[in-house]
This record gives sequence, structure tokens and C-alpha cells, in this order.
Amino acid sequence: MTRLEEMGAAAKQAARKLAVAGNQKDTALEAIAAALEAHTEEILAANREDLFAAEQNGMSRSLMDRLALNEKRIAGMADGVRQVKAQPDPVGQVLEGGVRPNGLRIEKVAVPLGVIGIIYEARPNVTADAAALCLKAGNAVILRGGKEAFRSNQAIAEVMRDAVEAAGLPRDSIQLVQDTSRASSIEMMGLTGYLDVLIPRGGAGLIRAVVENSHVPVIETGVGNCHVYVDDAADLEMAADIIFNAKTSRPSVCNAIETVLIHQAIAGEFLPKMKAKLDEKQVEIRGCEKTREILPDCVPACEEDWATEYLDYILAVKVVDSLDEAMAHIASYSSGHSECIVTENYRNAERFLSEVDAAAVYVNASTRFTDGGEFGLGAEIGISTQKLHARGPMGIRQLTSQKFVIRGNGQIR
Repeated sequence: MTRLEEMGAAAKQAARKLAVAGNQKDTALEAIAAALEAHTEEILAANREDLFAAEQNGMSRSLMDRLALNEKRIAGMADGVRQVKAQPDPVGQVLEGGVRPNGLRIEKVAVPLGVIGIIYEARPNVTADAAALCLKAGNAVILRGGKEAFRSNQAIAEVMRDAVEAAGLPRDSIQLVQDTSRASSIEMMGLTGYLDVLIPRGGAGLIRAVVENSHVPVIETGVGNCHVYVDDAADLEMAADIIFNAKTSRPSVCNAIETVLIHQAIAGEFLPKMKAKLDEKQVEIRGCEKTREILPDCVPACEEDWATEYLDYILAVKVVDSLDEAMAHIASYSSGHSECIVTENYRNAERFLSEVDAAAVYVNASTRFTDGGEFGLGAEIGISTQKLHARGPMGIRQLTSQKFVIRGNGQIR
């Protein structure tokens, strides 16, 4: 057996125990949260090594922010674990059921998926979030992070494994792949005898590679080519604030916006206002021809810009003639993640909500709220942009499947 196959076999054994662990899972989650807090300094020490290597390799400032941990972020990780703990246990919940005319009682019951594999990139907080969610839903997890965050991921994973074992659950409920080469990703995509589902979380290249090459069923977490449309009936101060937040609060995350669409009737007034705010963070604007007539210093936009997830302080801007043109643009270029309209027009808002096809659709609020914690899920495994099994922030419930439980008293057919 290869090392990954050995990990898969250990995970399957752990998953059988987790499926019936009940309240013991909450004991383990509290132990994980406390351990993250207690071992903050050693996690930060490992993270500093990752940050130093990233800086030496020329990583961009937005991706460095994605990689960086501090005491506040580790406290947030621990708080996220406790929020997961506080969620109702989905395992064993009766989803629906009834008694058939022949007396059979048939119920559909939530059950764990089993063993979940996760391939992800630079954000080390994913290690804690993903492990906590999988554990609460009764699943074992095999984590394969990127090389940029390897030392941070290793420190976090070891802290969690120790905590889970101390709480009486299998240490191999949580495992981290030690090989960050492409070969380990490829092997995980073929672990059909061990993994029940594979979840990629990262940039477009990673997600596409997993979706196209995996033999294990995949839940696709989405690239975030997100838009804000500023309607002609928008509160312009509100629109400028939403755009500033959605672009600059953390530009490297998938719920940050990449394109702003602006109704032509208010473009002349709004574009200078928007640019003044974005200049505070040195955001580069790439504008269409009409945008450049109002903001002549911006970079000319090309076709590729409308389809790009920058994950950086870059924003594509297009002036449109109508709500219909804005929605047509979104339909052509959106990744189906999060879309927003800023408007005081009720009818336009309702049309946008009804007609735009995305996992999360907003009226007058930043797309940065597309997040498991903000949606009350405690944490998330990722934002699913597909329509099968799960869509939007994937919390505990989305990490379960179902089985039918049939109780009879001798019925035969």
C-alpha cells in the first residue's frame, strides 16, 4: 500500500467510529478549540516560517494576507470550532418519513458521507474549519494543503489530532498529507476505495484540475468572479461603501468582487466617487470605453478582464445601459458564486433576485457575507457553485448523505 492508501484505510476505520460517536464529537471539538488557543504561539511560529518563505518567493501582498495568521485569527479559528460544536448534530436526524399502507415505517435519515478528502491552497484556517465541520458531521477527513502553508497546516493538524485523541476519538479522524507535490493530489483523485467525496478549495486552476481528473466524486467549490451592479435608483454613498468593502476588505478571498457594473444614468456622478474611495487602497481600475471617458486615467479593460478572478487590488468596471444588460453580462461571466445589486427600486431588486443564477444573490449588502460563519453555519468547508448535492456555503448539513430506515413486523412481497 502507498502512504496515501494507508491513510485512507485508517480514515475508513475512524469514520466507522465517528458515525456513532454522538456527544463525544462535541467533547472533541471543545478540546480542539482549547488546544488551538493553548498552542497559539507554536502555530504562529510555524506560520512565520511560511510567511518568510512566501516573501522570498515573491508572493503578492494579497496572497500574503491570505496566508498570514495572528492571535486574532487563531482566536477566530477556535471560535469557529465552538460555533460548529454549538450546531445541532445532523447525524441521525429524521428528514422525512411515514407509515405505508402495508404497515412498513419508512424514514429518511441523515448519515455521514464517510471519508472526505480536501485539496486546498494557501489559507491555513481551512485546516481547522474543515476538520471541525467534518468531525461534527461524523466524517473522517484527509487534508492536503498547499506547500505555501505547509508548516502552518502541520502545526494546526498536530494540535487537533492530539486533542481528538485525548477526547477518546481516533487520532486518524483528522489526517494531513505530508507530501505537497502534484503527485499526491493526483493520487488522491484516484483513491476511490477510500474517499467518498473530494472537495477542492482554491483557485480556478486547482478546481478545474480536480473536477476534470478526479475518479472520486467531487463537490466543486467555486471560483468567485463576483459582481456588484449599481442601479440608476441606487443610494450612491451606500454603493461606494459596499464596493469598497467587497473589493478591499480581503481581496484574496472568493467572496470579494471582481467587476462593477454601473448604470449609465448615474455613471458620471458615481464613478469619481467610487474611484476616490478605492484610491485609499490603491485599487487598479480596468474600465470599458465609457468608463474611461469619465475616468481617463484607468487601465483599458479587455475581454479577459470580465472573466478574471483577480484575487488582488484590481477591479474591472463597465458602464451598462440597463438592468437587463447588467444581468446579461453577469449571466455570461459570473462563476455562480455571489452577485449584488445596489438599488432603492423594489421591482428591480426583486427581478435581480429572481433572475440572477448564483449561489448567493444580494440586495444592498456586500458579497463578503457569503461565508459559513456569517450565514450561521459556524464555519464552512467551502462555497459550492454547483447545483448537485450542495450549493452555497457548505456547513455541517451539506457534509451528510441519507439512508432509508425501514421497520416492519414480518412484511413480505
